[in-house]
Amino acid sequence: MKLKTASFFTGVGGIELGFSNEIFEMVYANEYDKYAVMTFEENFSTKVDSRDIRDVSVNDIPDFDVLLAGFPCQPFSIAGYQQGFDDKKDRGNLFFELIRIIENKMPKILFLENVKNLVSHDKGNTFLVITKLLSDLGYHIKYSVLNAKDYGNIPHGRERIYIVGFLDINTYQKFDFPLPIKLTNSVFNYIDFNNNRDKTFLYTPNNCSFYQTLFENMNNPNSIYQWRRIYVRENKSNVCPTLTANMGTGGHNVPLIMQFKENGDKMIRKLTPRECFNLQGFPSKYMFPNISNTQLYKQAGNSVVVPVIKRIADNIVKACLT
Repeated sequence: MKLKTASFFTGVGGIELGFSNEIFEMVYANEYDKYAVMTFEENFSTKVDSRDIRDVSVNDIPDFDVLLAGFPCQPFSIAGYQQGFDDKKDRGNLFFELIRIIENKMPKILFLENVKNLVSHDKGNTFLVITKLLSDLGYHIKYSVLNAKDYGNIPHGRERIYIVGFLDINTYQKFDFPLPIKLTNSVFNYIDFNNNRDKTFLYTPNNCSFYQTLFENMNNPNSIYQWRRIYVRENKSNVCPTLTANMGTGGHNVPLIMQFKENGDKMIRKLTPRECFNLQGFPSKYMFPNISNTQLYKQAGNSVVVPVIKRIADNIVKACLT
């Protein structure tokens, strides 16, 4: 059995990595951000359609079995939905573009990912519209909020909602989200606490206005810290806090660790882009193009935890094969 996948809002391919096995075959990917496209194409053979999704005709998309999308979401109301797709105002919400494509292609399976607050977004209206639109098209929907530390064996406190839809009710009934698993990996498997002293990532009194506060409060060489606007927070659980796209807007958004210089003096550094990708479960062989660290931080924060995606993808396969 082969299932052809088409990916939208592809980013750097985290979802696609989770769906990379002998069952799934990627036939299409769409991503508008030119830097994300560069990173994706550095690692995948599929050529990205880099047009705005609103400019993509369904006739330009090959037929496929599984739709993958980590879609952006803006609030929209039941009233707006009831006005129908002829209302040009609603074209501003990119989820409706997914619906346009789904309605025309009717893939067997849908896999959608978003922030955990999607259910409560816009007082619940957003999720209500999403589920109604998909149900009206004939999809049977299951969804769950999963934390990477509990479902991916990754020491990263990242909660996301996953929505899986099936046209076939029998396959839907056979599918279950994965069960939680014990966290056996530690942050030391993903972060170099001892050796990396690259000056690019060091905080000093010259490049950080709150350096003295960091220096005085960061005293545990085994912990990850965060700068929280006016104070320093230590993550004592030995789990990395949620990585966000805001890491690409300023170094103070990147998690911090304390290390020692070769002479024994204390130093403060932020996680490297590679370490951030590590904590999203990307393989060590995943390659970066020649782009700025700012873009790489943004891409890591925007991406997904690959092992969680893989466990869900494996369960989709089981549901299809049994």
